Amino acid sequence: MTLAADTRGSVFVATLSILGMIAAWSLLAVIAADPTELPGPWRVLPLAASEIASGELPGHLAVTLRRVALAFVVAMTIGMAIGLLMGRSRTTDRWLDPWLIVFLNLPALVTIVLCYLWIGLNEVAAVTAVAINKIPTVVVTIREGTRALDRQLDDMALVFRMSRSARLRHIILPQLGPYIASAGRSGISLIWKIVLVVEFLGRSDGIGFKIHLYFQLFDVGLVLAYALSFVVVMLAIEGALLRPWEARATKWRRA
Repeated sequence: MTLAADTRGSVFVATLSILGMIAAWSLLAVIAADPTELPGPWRVLPLAASEIASGELPGHLAVTLRRVALAFVVAMTIGMAIGLLMGRSRTTDRWLDPWLIVFLNLPALVTIVLCYLWIGLNEVAAVTAVAINKIPTVVVTIREGTRALDRQLDDMALVFRMSRSARLRHIILPQLGPYIASAGRSGISLIWKIVLVVEFLGRSDGIGFKIHLYFQLFDVGLVLAYALSFVVVMLAIEGALLRPWEARATKWRRA
């Protein structure tokens, strides 16, 4: 089977799966027979279209995506640096491993509340809270990838007296590619969920804020409209950016 045919097959299956979810949602809405409790797609889609036409949904969506991007960059940068250091140094790993365990098991809600209390109800606190929740998982993935590096390539780099920057660029990072892609792909799904909680608790804009607003008004239709619109955008990012990135990073394994 060619790559193009395999891609078309995957898209076809994914499309059928999504249509199946919509059909199941429609069936449940008909069974519930109460649009205030579970509105069907025929009610939610016009609401979403109205919010898009008014500019409300795109504006709040852009704010949330900005926070997701900032938190993602911060978490990946810091997490990769710490993970690489822990994977290369046993002493550092022994010292930092208890910290890592603590932060891995620290509830996201606690981190968010503490950041708001200590830093304030601002953008810095919001992005910091999200990044702190994601950094430990990046560290774990990159640390394991670093431990799996080919030591013979390290020896070769020493023989040829490669500089540290050249060794990092040509020896270490290419081998860590699949692990970085895995951390990034899993990270984006975790980050956007935490961003919504951050906005729900303490921001005056963003998708999470709008969900909080309509939750207070008991408007299930608009809650679903905002939630599903963001899910659609994140699925598009997953399919257009993250999956191709992961496939490219792991291509050498299938060669």
